[in-house]
Amino acid sequence: MIAGWLTSRRVLEVPCSLDLEESFESLHAYVDLEGVEIEPGDEVIVHDPPTGVPYGERLVWRGRATVIKASPLERFWIRLSSRLELTELYEVGFQTWRTP
Repeated sequence: MIAGWLTSRRVLEVPCSLDLEESFESLHAYVDLEGVEIEPGDEVIVHDPPTGVPYGERLVWRGRATVIKASPLERFWIRLSSRLELTELYEVGFQTWRTP
């Protein structure tokens, strides 16, 4: 029973809004999900989004998204591995490579 809880993933269908803009001031695509908090390891799939917007314009689109929540075991592994990868960057960033 505990093993099933540690490895189970939940799938949620939620409404979302997509904010697209392509202009001189900004180039962005933001997704706002309603009623769900995204955490490390979660996956989001937006269904049938617009693929672009003409230059100089902004588009706000409402649709649906599927959120696949990571299991507690996956979330633990992602947090652990991300800390180890960050530590690896510290080691590489502060080493000297001079040869005598």
